[in-house]
Amino acid sequence: MESRCGLCDTRLVAKRPRDPVQLAKQVFDIAIGETEDTVSELKRHPHARRNGGLKGGVARAKQLSPQKRKEIARKAARARWEKDS
Repeated sequence: MESRCGLCDTRLVAKRPRDPVQLAKQVFDIAIGETEDTVSELKRHPHARRNGGLKGGVARAKQLSPQKRKEIARKAARARWEKDS
């Protein structure tokens, strides 16, 4: 069975051990440079990035006129004050 997004398939992803002792040994070996960390080297899916939502508000604010931004800010402030009451 083939996965649609490639690396989303669990068979292709290198996993860390579940046993705490084995995990501690692996972390120690990575720290001293004896082995490489295979989990962090995996390429992530390009659509899985988390910074896309952080850009949206800035882009929207650039498109709005100063008057419209003021209206939105007033409405938000009014909603915050009503929620506290």
